[in-house]
Amino acid sequence: MTLATVGSTVVSGRPSYEGANIRTWIGFKHFVYLVEQAVLEWLRERGASARTLYHEHGLGFEVVDCSVQLPAVLELDDEVQAQVVADNGRRLIVQLAVSRGGEWVTVLRGKVTVALVRERSASAHVPAPPALAAYEVGDVAQASTVTRPDRRTLAPGQPPTAVLGTQPWEFLWSWRARYFHCHFSDRVQHSAYVRALEEVVDRFLADRGISVGRMLTERHWIPVVSRARIQLIAAAHMEETIHTVFTVQDILRGVMFDGRMDCYVQRDDLLVPVATAKILHGYAIAAGPGAGSVAELDDEVSRVLIGGRP
Repeated sequence: MTLATVGSTVVSGRPSYEGANIRTWIGFKHFVYLVEQAVLEWLRERGASARTLYHEHGLGFEVVDCSVQLPAVLELDDEVQAQVVADNGRRLIVQLAVSRGGEWVTVLRGKVTVALVRERSASAHVPAPPALAAYEVGDVAQASTVTRPDRRTLAPGQPPTAVLGTQPWEFLWSWRARYFHCHFSDRVQHSAYVRALEEVVDRFLADRGISVGRMLTERHWIPVVSRARIQLIAAAHMEETIHTVFTVQDILRGVMFDGRMDCYVQRDDLLVPVATAKILHGYAIAAGPGAGSVAELDDEVSRVLIGGRP
């Protein structure tokens, strides 16, 4: 059984054991990791791996925008078939599916924008191979799909906390971009922001008194993500501090909350946006009456999530 179609790349894989955090269900972050692996194989099939591009062309492969919908559960030990098809511009269409009961079940539909970035750390630069020439850019900002980034100006000596996370519905978390967040000794990679999105949501919920652990213990609620999008805006570099703001923008149909993450680095008196993300998050009931159904967000939880937003 295969998903292969003419002109597509198809690769099989399994989710990492790391992603099975609650029972044997796989978290959204590891869906995105599987997408990245499939896109890397698409690159290899066009005659140049990420390693070859760096060493022979001075180019760094980067995902700059990944938007995913997750219509079905992915389980530990599932064998996943990923299909990648080139779309317009630098965008690729990705589908992940698993075989269950002799039928293909789609667990992810995604759109991924990629780029070949001229790396500052490379000793030389040679233009990309002809099949990949359209993907080459001078820097991440040239490939960004964000059209109106939100730059903010600081007064001389003013800290980022003076303008970020100042509203009751905003949560601010700052983290240092360490070497294992980066590609090619320099630039913070897309997957680092995927991890940051997962972590800032967890920190936000704990800060509001409805941590994942509490909801599991008291209500048997487990986190569920049905949609996420993570976009790079500009390059952030190793050992810069990433100031990350998370807000819940809306409660949808009483069962999901729509969240947004914005990431900035300070350069002189300017807060430069480097990434943004959206996530549609809810809960499923894991045990007891109603097990397997979607949890309804009561007034208490909804009020805490919104945090006084008008």
